[in-house]
Amino acid sequence: MLARFPPQRSKVAMPIYVESVTQPSPQDRTDLAKIYADAPDWLLTPHASAEALIDTALADATLIAGRFNDRLLGAALLEKFADRWRLSHICVRKVTRGRGVARRLLDEARRLATEAGQPLHLAAPLDHLESQAMAARCQLPLERI
Repeated sequence: MLARFPPQRSKVAMPIYVESVTQPSPQDRTDLAKIYADAPDWLLTPHASAEALIDTALADATLIAGRFNDRLLGAALLEKFADRWRLSHICVRKVTRGRGVARRLLDEARRLATEAGQPLHLAAPLDHLESQAMAARCQLPLERI
C-alpha cells in the first residue's frame, strides 16, 4: 500500500511524488535496489548491505521514496519518535542526481513532521562533511546514525 503526497509548489525540476512505501511492487523493489546500489558504504551504516537496509525499512514502515513516471528515483528512512522525527539514508539514483529528488524528499519529510507537530532531525555519520553541510543548509539538527 502506498500513501502518496503530491508535490508542493517549489522550484523542483521534476514533479516528484513522495510516498510511504510499505508494500512495494516487484518494480519498486528493483528500483530500490538500484537506488541503494549507488550508495557509498558509509550511507548504509548500520546495515550490512543495501538489501538489509531496504528490508529493515520496509519491516519498520520507515521507507519513503520519490516517484517520477512510475519509477522510484530516490529513497530515505523517516523514523517517527515521540519527541522528534528523523530523516536518514537519503539516496538518489546516480543517473538522476542534481534534479531535486533529495530536496523533494527532505521538503516533504519536513512538511509532514511540521504537520505532526514534531521537529525534523537529519541523521548521518557526524564526521561526514557532506552531511554536516546538508544539515547546515537545511537548518536541521544533525544526529549520529
